[in-house]
Amino acid sequence: MSTEPLRTGGDWNVLIDRYQNMVYGLALARTGSREDADDVFQEVFLALFRSGKTFREEEHRKAWLLRTTLNQSRRVTSSTWRNRTVPLEEREAVARPFRMSEENRVWEALQSLPEDYRLPLYLFYFEELPTDQIAKALGIRPGTVRMRLSRGREQLRTLLKGVEFNG
Repeated sequence: MSTEPLRTGGDWNVLIDRYQNMVYGLALARTGSREDADDVFQEVFLALFRSGKTFREEEHRKAWLLRTTLNQSRRVTSSTWRNRTVPLEEREAVARPFRMSEENRVWEALQSLPEDYRLPLYLFYFEELPTDQIAKALGIRPGTVRMRLSRGREQLRTLLKGVEFNG
């Protein structure tokens, strides 16, 4: 991918194809809502388009997208409007994000964890980021990331204890 601004041309499709799962997945893990994740997804790519930013390396673009996704997600979840509304209980009617029921059980367990554990686990296992990049994206020390991964895994183990998986 070039280091030129992406204001025009077909590079937008390539960029969105490359990062859509990362941005949407992180937004979903952070907000817990598909509708909010959709909003965050749009805002992140719109912010990138409006900024006209150039990046020397692809890793810088990825880090910017991670940070912007976290910031947009925080903005959505901490809005006064959201805090004053009562969400509709449509969780059961929403289609599951995975094909296999085991994967859905793990996802639901992950979603029930506190954010301090949920985000590092998501970034480590779903986005396959190393702990130092997770630390940078979340603004915490690598040792804190490793501790949260360890504690989060233990909480997942407890939540999934007794659940049978095929395989």
